[in-house]
Amino acid sequence: MARLRNYLLTGIVIAAPLSITLYITWTLVRWVDDWVKPWIPWRYNPDNYLPFPVPGFGLIVAIAALIFLGAATANLFGRTIVGWGESMLDRMPLVRSIYRGLKQIFETALSQSNNTFQKVGLIEYPRKGIWSIVFVSTDARGEVAAKAGKEPGEPLYSIFLPTTPNPTSGFLLFVPKEDVILLDMTIEEGAKAVISAGLVVPEHQAKALPPRPLWPQKRQQEPDKTPETV
Repeated sequence: MARLRNYLLTGIVIAAPLSITLYITWTLVRWVDDWVKPWIPWRYNPDNYLPFPVPGFGLIVAIAALIFLGAATANLFGRTIVGWGESMLDRMPLVRSIYRGLKQIFETALSQSNNTFQKVGLIEYPRKGIWSIVFVSTDARGEVAAKAGKEPGEPLYSIFLPTTPNPTSGFLLFVPKEDVILLDMTIEEGAKAVISAGLVVPEHQAKALPPRPLWPQKRQQEPDKTPETV
């Protein structure tokens, strides 16, 4: 019975992540297909003349449309149209705030030149002696960097303190660099530790320290070096 129980747990460990991944992927593909396929012309939709539906065709069309949209807005004519549309949105009081916030979030998250998070660290939170995993995003800039800190102008980290088991929610903190302990684990490993509530922690191999001598050795006295007279 113990062996059967171990086999069952092993099968769950192997099958559960794979099944959940396939389910989420399939749900995303079907959601995109249901949203995009009604906009595809009848003659170009393979579901209208094939005896079976083609899953993922809507996703391919959506990716191609986004690539075309990005290429079209890269030239002067496309930027002019985008600027005209943004000027129209700026005249709408409520829509203006929503659009600006969402655009800034997507530009920061999808930018190829900046990483969303740089390092994983530890801070003492919510009190001294209790440590929490945080993600270091960047150095604090602007008015926060100029006025915050123990002293004005002290270097600060802009960090994100995630919650467990949902790392998408959390707190934005500005912490002095000296109060943050940077870790060697990657962002993915830190996210796994947060999501699993500490059950999945990457292995850490401590650096080997040089062996200490059994008896203290006396330092040899070096002869005094006096400058030679010319």
